Amino acid sequence: MAHSEHIIEVHSGNFQEAVIALSHKALVLVDFWAPWCGPCRALGPILEKLAEEMQGAFVLAKINSDENPDLSREYQVRGIPAVKAFKNGKVVDEFTGALPESAIRQFLEKHLPKPGDDLRAAAMNAMAQGKTAEARALLEEALQKNPQNDQARLALAHLAIQQGRHAEAQAQIDAMSPLFQMETEVEGLKALLEFTAEARKAPSMSALETTIAQEKGDARALAMYQRALVLLLQGQETSALDQLIEMVERHKNYEDGLARKTILKIFALHGNQGALVEQYRTKLSRALY
Repeated sequence: MAHSEHIIEVHSGNFQEAVIALSHKALVLVDFWAPWCGPCRALGPILEKLAEEMQGAFVLAKINSDENPDLSREYQVRGIPAVKAFKNGKVVDEFTGALPESAIRQFLEKHLPKPGDDLRAAAMNAMAQGKTAEARALLEEALQKNPQNDQARLALAHLAIQQGRHAEAQAQIDAMSPLFQMETEVEGLKALLEFTAEARKAPSMSALETTIAQEKGDARALAMYQRALVLLLQGQETSALDQLIEMVERHKNYEDGLARKTILKIFALHGNQGALVEQYRTKLSRALY
């Protein structure tokens, strides 16, 4: 089909302008293909149809991988068709092979703007400035426009937790789509709510320390777990993790590996990355094996 403003031919000479620069304004879907590739001939028309149908929701950039081996190398294209989604100058998602139209629509859905996203962005700016009441109002308005805007629900859940409204935070999480509830950040929020509820059941810190010093078996394991949660919620994260590592060493099988599972939930609070996670992932491995 003839290419349009929504479908462009891209090569090494115009890649910076046509993909990198443009991706700061819109979603750019880059299709690495070649004339000899059968799956490419199947996928190409589907991508082109969707680009025209969605009328600028995304731009389809088609790159002949045979004619642009430098771009194929730079973006580690090992098989074609290879489709990479660019936002703000970077690859944010990708797939390889000729997917059916329904799967491509699902792929796009994750990255296209949703109703209320402008309000959510304004709310995030307000939160950064400490204007929590304004942020909450904007997020609630975003959800009125689109009750399926899970990112707005996530921001509301964060705000509710910060202000101690844990039941409201849980309600926002429960209203998210099942798939979105599996996101690492949401898993971290669930863990934080769980930790808060469990810590409320704990006796005083001095009582916990006495139990740890004097008791054995399950009584000591429970006290170690509760002490770790109290420390965590007080902001003493490394002390909490050290307590849980000791619990793994002494009571590895308590409540079906509760200490290990709790450490992994704390990792989720950090998005499963960062120096702290790497440090304690090594300690956990040593404690287990």
